[in-house]
Amino acid sequence: MALSTQDKADALAAVPLFAGISAESMERLAAVTGEQEFVTGQFIVRQGQVGTGLYVILSGSVKVMRGSEELIRLGDGEFFGELSVIDQQPRNASVEAAEPTEVLALASWDLLALLESDPQLALNLIKGLVARVRLAVDELAGAQLGH
Repeated sequence: MALSTQDKADALAAVPLFAGISAESMERLAAVTGEQEFVTGQFIVRQGQVGTGLYVILSGSVKVMRGSEELIRLGDGEFFGELSVIDQQPRNASVEAAEPTEVLALASWDLLALLESDPQLALNLIKGLVARVRLAVDELAGAQLGH
């Protein structure tokens, strides 16, 4: 894979989570972001483990699983792992590569340092979390109504 810092910055800039952050923050972010590749069926994170990073999917797709139940699939440009980065609690789901998948990985300590210095990144992350909470509430309401 071996992406340059600029390639990483370009890939991150396409993700809504990082939209509108300062050029300085984007450069810092890209510089500390690592690349990882996973084969089909390989777990990227496991439910119950304390999370140490946020992942952005460059290519491929992943299954988000709770136990053996598939909750959702995520693909190019989507991210996961943000909850454990923020609260340092064990992950509430596992994430498994549904096909060969390449991700950018950002360590929690690097992300938290950037959140403290870039209010736009913090606001974007809050918006992303709120969207996921709304989706979960809608799904819960649907389940309670028997849909």
